[in-house]
Amino acid sequence: MDNKPNTLLGLSLDELTQAALNLGLPKFVGKQLADWLYKKQVRSIEQMTNLSKEARRRLAERYQIGISTPVESVESKDGTIKYLYRTVEGHYIETVFIPDGERATLCVSSQVGCKMACHFCMTGRQGFMAQLTAADILNQIYSLTERSRLTNIVFMGQGEPLDNLDNVLRATTALTAPWGWAWSPKRITVSTVGLAKGLVRFLDESPCSLAISLHHPIAAERNKFMPAERAFSIEDIVALLRQYDFCRKTNDDYPEGAKQRRLTFECIVFRGLNDSDAHADALLRLLAPLDCRINLIRFHQIPDTPFNGTDDAGMVHLRDYLTRRGITTTIRASRGQDIYAACGMLTTKKMMEERA
Repeated sequence: MDNKPNTLLGLSLDELTQAALNLGLPKFVGKQLADWLYKKQVRSIEQMTNLSKEARRRLAERYQIGISTPVESVESKDGTIKYLYRTVEGHYIETVFIPDGERATLCVSSQVGCKMACHFCMTGRQGFMAQLTAADILNQIYSLTERSRLTNIVFMGQGEPLDNLDNVLRATTALTAPWGWAWSPKRITVSTVGLAKGLVRFLDESPCSLAISLHHPIAAERNKFMPAERAFSIEDIVALLRQYDFCRKTNDDYPEGAKQRRLTFECIVFRGLNDSDAHADALLRLLAPLDCRINLIRFHQIPDTPFNGTDDAGMVHLRDYLTRRGITTTIRASRGQDIYAACGMLTTKKMMEERA
């Protein structure tokens, strides 16, 4: 696992226990460390007051919590806040807090840059720079001023989560385990373009919900602006997902138990590219075997792109067309339009400023 050796945040209960034993401390100190990190969320080892001074001294010699506060933030008139964090290596990543009535979602990043190179994505233009550690991922939540308001976390920020799966699973385990934050997995969604090996492992090891970045139902067309299609086609993704069960609401017909994990397909809707009834019909045929829903997303404009988003009337028509034909379809509310809404815009701006 790729985790900084001197960082406590992101370590499991077993790893924290082993760290304590390696320092000559009692085994129960591991549980105390987990409580201080994930329940009380202290900002320094010195604040762990039920540990002896000697225990704190030994810990401080070898470890740090592994947290850092945002270096910059911009707030939208709609209440959305985009935070800029700097990793230990000096890279910038974005995190977005999205309040909506009683619901408050945090969109977290999993990599610095991205290898997937989707043509409509600003982060894809940056290329891949570094993997985030579990501590880097969790710090986006740990150091958030609004963390007590959070109801949901989505791995839909910068990077491809399944291309950094070890650390994403470390983070989601800490978020859902009884010794960690103890969140329900239903509150966490991981989004992916669909990497075969990582997708199988995620589905086998994680109970969190899954979102597939689809954007076009026809493989040959998807391939033109999503290079990942060449490695693992959308038809193969659907065939794989058919082997798993999603959203069982009762145990009546399933002796092994109900399933709470939700499967969503995300579609940015582009004018003239994927917004016609013919495209909707292709989408219905592709997803017919699955218990899923579709989330339509308005395109957030980025510089020097040939893409344009469909207007509101087109979005509503597509939503209603798909819903009437059997797949529950929603339109994601556009937020933060006045604060570099597109993923990767704020980090790109910061990097350009530092190069100037």
